Amino acid sequence: MISEKRRKIERSKRLSERVAFGIFRVMSLLVVGILFVILGFLVIKGFSVISWDFITKMPEDGMTKGGIYPAIIGTLYLIAGSMLFSFPIGVLSGIYINEYASNGWVVKFIRLMTNNLAGIPSIVFGLFGMSLFVNTLGFGDSIIAGSLTLGLMTLPVVIRTTEEALKSVDNSFRHGSYALGASKLQTIRRVTLPIAYPNIITGLILSIGRVSGETAPILFTVAAYFLPRLPHGIFDQVMALPYHLYVLATSGTNIEESRPMAYGTALVLIMIVLFLNLMANALRRYFSKKVKMN
Repeated sequence: MISEKRRKIERSKRLSERVAFGIFRVMSLLVVGILFVILGFLVIKGFSVISWDFITKMPEDGMTKGGIYPAIIGTLYLIAGSMLFSFPIGVLSGIYINEYASNGWVVKFIRLMTNNLAGIPSIVFGLFGMSLFVNTLGFGDSIIAGSLTLGLMTLPVVIRTTEEALKSVDNSFRHGSYALGASKLQTIRRVTLPIAYPNIITGLILSIGRVSGETAPILFTVAAYFLPRLPHGIFDQVMALPYHLYVLATSGTNIEESRPMAYGTALVLIMIVLFLNLMANALRRYFSKKVKMN
């Protein structure tokens, strides 16, 4: 009798497990399906516009003809500038929170403020960047103002990712390093960080994805409506793909004529993000293999 009840309970558990895993599988496939639908829509609508001239030429005739080369270069400048600002500061902040600071009210306050900063709408960052970098510091509408604004926006992601990556490193590695006579700084530099690098790179990937598609922050700090030339320095304005896409889709001189170019611009933006993410993933795999070899 007892064994029969036990078998019924086990069968019920197995059934519940299959149902749960089935739901998870369907949800995962649904997410992937939505992604492929979006990509397919952009490919169908925008692939006919993609050409060498579209990628390498300046915009012409009210942005209904020509290419998007200045917007591509401007987007890459903003991504690189924001990462140069946010990634080192975010990683160092995550190291301080996890490795140096005691788990007291200071760390709790920093975490609370970091979470609040991550929840601020991007347009608020744009207004703040315009007030501080453009007006107060006198940078004007420029690459440096836009990069600093985007860097502030992605800083919480890098901090939290770094902190979680360092938490995942087993303390036995630290204790072994201390037992061999290494200092705390040497342990962090030679032991902890190399192990955590693959997960820290995840923060870089998430940051690139967010920065590349933001329109509101660059609208107030750097983006130009129509600027068919390349920047000469960090204090110049630039065109950027997200804002260029917005202009083509909503306020161009001829919306119907510019709509195919808008789809093409969106497809190029997705391709750039995909390429940068593949590069970051390759870097993550490289560090993972290096850790395993060591």
